[in-house]
Amino acid sequence: MDKSRRAEPMNDSLFVPAGSIVRRIWGDADLVLLVFAGAASEFALNRAVDWLFFTGKIPQDPLGRLFSTAAYAQQIVMADQAGAERTLARIRAAHGAVEGARGARIPDWAHRDVLYLLVAYSEAAYETLHPPLTLLEREELWSVFRRVGLGLGIPELPVNYAGWQEDRERHLQRDLACGAHTRALYAAYRQHLGPWRYLLLRQVQGVLVPGHVRALLGLPKTPWLRGLLPLYPLATRLGLRATLRRTLIPPAHLASVQNLDLASP
Repeated sequence: MDKSRRAEPMNDSLFVPAGSIVRRIWGDADLVLLVFAGAASEFALNRAVDWLFFTGKIPQDPLGRLFSTAAYAQQIVMADQAGAERTLARIRAAHGAVEGARGARIPDWAHRDVLYLLVAYSEAAYETLHPPLTLLEREELWSVFRRVGLGLGIPELPVNYAGWQEDRERHLQRDLACGAHTRALYAAYRQHLGPWRYLLLRQVQGVLVPGHVRALLGLPKTPWLRGLLPLYPLATRLGLRATLRRTLIPPAHLASVQNLDLASP
C-alpha cells in the first residue's frame, strides 16, 4: 500500500477529513499551480468571462488574482468547518457586491462551470504527477467540492461523481467559446509571464486540458512537456524543487507559491 495515501485519523472539526486525497492535492503548491494553469484556460473561454473583466482586476494582474483565488480555495479545503464557512460567506459577499455594482446576477451555470473546472483540474493535476485516482478518491473529490458549491449557494449540483462527469461534459460543449475576452486574457498572461514562461504555460495547458478546450485555444496537440512532467517528483526528491520554482515562477510571485505549500494535517 502507498504509505502517502494511507488513511489518517478522522477529525470531525475539519471541513475535509485528515488523510483525504483532496487535502493532499490542495496542500501541495505544485499541484495547486497545475490546477490553476488548467483552470486559466477555461476561465478565458467561458461565455461568462465578461464578469472577470467587470472590475478590471483580472486583466491588470492575472497572476496576482490567480494566487489570491488559489489561496481562497485552499483556505476552504484545509480549514476547520467554521473557518471554511467563514471563507464561503466572504466569497458569497464578494459575488453579491459585484452583482450589485453591475445590476445583474452571475448565472448559476457560470458558478457551476467554475466549480466543475476546479474538480476536473484537481484530478488532472494529480494524475499528471502521480498514479491515477481511485474511484473512491474521485467520489471524495466531487463530494468535497459539492459541499463547497452548496456553501456558495450553487443550485442543481449532481449527487455523485458520475453525475458530475455527465454535467461537466454538457457544460464543456455548451459554455465555452473563443472570443475577444479570451484573446485579451491570454494577452495579459503573456505580458505578465514573459515569452518563455507563457510558452511553458501553453505547454502545461496542452497536457492538462480536454480536447475541446485544446482545440478552441489552439494549444499544442502533442506538447513536448508531456514526457517531462512525470519526472518532476523525482526532481523534487533530488532536492531541486526550490531551484525549479525560482526558475519557473516570476520572482514577484515566488512567495505566493511558497505560501501555498501546506502539510496536510
